[in-house]
Amino acid sequence: MNNRKQKWTALGVAGALLLPLAGITGFASDAADVRTLQKALIQKDALAQGQDLNEDGAVNGFDLVRLRRQVLEASQSGEIRETDVAITEQTAKLVGRTLRKGDTTWLVQSGAAAEFTVTGTSAELTLAGDGCAAGDEKYRPRYAVYVDGELLCDSLMSETETKLQLFSGDTVRHATVKVIHLSEANNGAIGVRNLHVAAPDSLAYPCAPTAKKPLSIEFIGDSITCAYGVEGKDQYEAFRTDTENFMKSYAYLTAQLLDADYSAVSYSGYGVVSGYTTGERNTESLVPDCYDLVGKLPDYAEAWDFDSHTNDVVVINLGTNDSSYLSQDFDGRKDEFTAAYTAFLKQVREKNPAAVIICTMGTMGGEDLYPLIQQAITDYTAETGDSQVRSYQSATQKPANGLGSDWHPSALTHELSAYVLADQICTAIGREWSKIGLDAASDGIYDVKINTEAGANAAHYVGYDKSFWINMVGGGTKPEDIQAYVGGLTLTPGTYELAFDYTSTVDVTVTYGVQQLDDPEQSCVSGSIDATGTKQHAAKTFTITEPVEDAAIVFNLGGTDYYNITLSDITLFKKA
Repeated sequence: MNNRKQKWTALGVAGALLLPLAGITGFASDAADVRTLQKALIQKDALAQGQDLNEDGAVNGFDLVRLRRQVLEASQSGEIRETDVAITEQTAKLVGRTLRKGDTTWLVQSGAAAEFTVTGTSAELTLAGDGCAAGDEKYRPRYAVYVDGELLCDSLMSETETKLQLFSGDTVRHATVKVIHLSEANNGAIGVRNLHVAAPDSLAYPCAPTAKKPLSIEFIGDSITCAYGVEGKDQYEAFRTDTENFMKSYAYLTAQLLDADYSAVSYSGYGVVSGYTTGERNTESLVPDCYDLVGKLPDYAEAWDFDSHTNDVVVINLGTNDSSYLSQDFDGRKDEFTAAYTAFLKQVREKNPAAVIICTMGTMGGEDLYPLIQQAITDYTAETGDSQVRSYQSATQKPANGLGSDWHPSALTHELSAYVLADQICTAIGREWSKIGLDAASDGIYDVKINTEAGANAAHYVGYDKSFWINMVGGGTKPEDIQAYVGGLTLTPGTYELAFDYTSTVDVTVTYGVQQLDDPEQSCVSGSIDATGTKQHAAKTFTITEPVEDAAIVFNLGGTDYYNITLSDITLFKKA
């Protein structure tokens, strides 16, 4: 295990053990001891023999557990008193872009949240709504509240103030609470005012922030990042905030996969050089113009404090709305887009001097813009010498995976996108990654291998959705004389599921497998299908124990003349 991985593992263990103690700060000396031991376990401070609390000859996580138990037991003593606690950065971990105004902390951007632990016999939270709470019900801000990971409330903010009972009872409870803004910044914010808690009077502070995580990621994007319409019933449903749920976005899911803190800056319809348009350039909807602000709405248009909110990784997912502008005169406007994107990279780098920047687009199409993003990165790197900017093209959503409102990505598409982005981030920062959830076939090379010496002859075509059509003119003498394949795959040890749909113009038996293309003896799995004119589905699971380089999904189609076969939705997901 390398040092980086050791550090992340220790952070996760020590952080998990400390987390329930965050609200028990009334025991100053004990809490200080816990934090000192935690720092030692993650190699921030030196270990001391006096920290061997269970006297087993070693200083480790068992000692932290013992100290934790002592503090928790102490918290049960004392008379119960009621108190009000303001939710600020001193009492809660504020996630994403938030703004403190008067007596309220506003969760402004998509996914902005307040997370804290509270200790007491009961707790009631006061939330607030801004001017958007009185607007059309279809566009009111949406929020959720979780207690110990369980959903307590998922609602639209429709009042200027509302109270929510988090828990109540006769015994002291230690609970972790999260309040999260699910919709986007241009539809208003969620206000968090104060917590009314009944707690033992031995607790000086019954509410405290949850632990920060060792990795921080910022997501910059448009409606895709906002999770626009992710809960819409179909692509024909119009936008409404109650179908927008950032917790189902690729951004939130990526942060969860990597156990990272996050921040989002995302606005539906926004772009780099132009927002969405059916005519002239839309200069009212540009992310660069509001990137430096907490939010674009007038109440929140204050400068964001980048120095106090540093990021390890910044992901830029923009260009989809720009494509509506460029499509009207692509050749005449592509240089304009490239220049604007290059300038935005400079802006992002200025605010995030130490972050790795990853650029992507393509989930909703616009593939012709991706080379322009690559060119912008090339231009930026040549001008600045900054080599910590990279890119990848996001896979275009498949209708088979469902569609959200207004043709936006479904929850499944977001989930698949998160696995890919998590892999890209791990590669960029040198973090080991299981690659579970990745589709090894997504970037595969689609081609056909034909044995012309045996008289085989075939044509093929790959559709925009990666459907693979092969027309056999002469089949040769055996199935292996025509091989359609998805090649160039690298497989790491684990369990995989190969799946695909198929249909044929004649009834034919087709053998298939995952193997070395030029060495069928080196096979991971094999099988056969009976193809007919009716579309069918095949799936097969297999496990490999050693890495396989340059593997291919191979379909043996030879031996029969004059027929067509279509292979679609070919996937090779790593399951475990």
